[in-house]
Amino acid sequence: MALKVALQMDPVEGINIDADSTFRIGIEAEARGHSLFYYTPGRLAYREGRVLARGWPLELRREKGNHFTLGPETEVDLGTFDVVWLRQDPPFDMGYITTTHLLDMIHPKTLVVNDPFWVRNYPEKLLVLNFPHLTPPTLIARDLAAIRAFKAEHGDIILKPLYGNGGAGVFRLDPADRNLASLHELFIGISREPLIAQKYVPAVVKGDKRVILVDGEPVGAINRIPAEGETRSNMHVGGRPEKVGLTDRDREICAAIGPTLREKGQVFVGIDVIGDSLTEINVTSPTGLQELERFDGTNAAARIWEVIEAKRGC
Repeated sequence: MALKVALQMDPVEGINIDADSTFRIGIEAEARGHSLFYYTPGRLAYREGRVLARGWPLELRREKGNHFTLGPETEVDLGTFDVVWLRQDPPFDMGYITTTHLLDMIHPKTLVVNDPFWVRNYPEKLLVLNFPHLTPPTLIARDLAAIRAFKAEHGDIILKPLYGNGGAGVFRLDPADRNLASLHELFIGISREPLIAQKYVPAVVKGDKRVILVDGEPVGAINRIPAEGETRSNMHVGGRPEKVGLTDRDREICAAIGPTLREKGQVFVGIDVIGDSLTEINVTSPTGLQELERFDGTNAAARIWEVIEAKRGC
């Protein structure tokens, strides 16, 4: 059965077709006979009991500089679709949160992936708090005294915005660092949100592993190596992806968190593992599908669609 699929995503013209996971998801959908409709989050609306989006029928192809074709611009009722993908990148701000509230109104009659209620309630850096035995020592706080005390206890820490993404605003404060107060002043001056601090895990120099889970089951992993002189390994800031396998510890972590992800409708998830520690559970717009396929030949996009098709009764 062909499905009507809507992609809520960032502008399609700006994506990197060799790395973007939403592009890979869309290409796989087309290969399976599903039709695509595309709109950006700012074109989502609620009107008189209906959740609407103004956008375009979409065709994708793996051709650089010519990777998409749009049909006529039109307004659609998302309640008439089989699947809506929540795929815009963070930051996880009130604009993002509002889209989850609106999409909640059509789910599960229209299957929204990932489940917007739990995306809203379990953003990446907060869901890990349910698994303290798997994570490095972690603090969520806005108060400078609380952050000072955490740093005094652990010495070498990572400090970053609670709702940031892509490695933006991530700082390592080693035992000799004297910039905590200044950084706190900077963060507090631009945002009302708390910060997250974690004990620095030295194993990050060997890479920050992205493990991809589909419906709570691990399907593979890639390693992201920090650039020379960098603490951050995110590919957005120059991290280098490389082939890597799953360890027994990785599988132990996945076994611990997988049932929760499955129960909460988180079909496509990317977790971050440094050494033996789980640091993030990415549910908003995880990446890594194309790198995994390139290194291991694992078509995780096909597995994702198998799960969705089963949920839709295909």
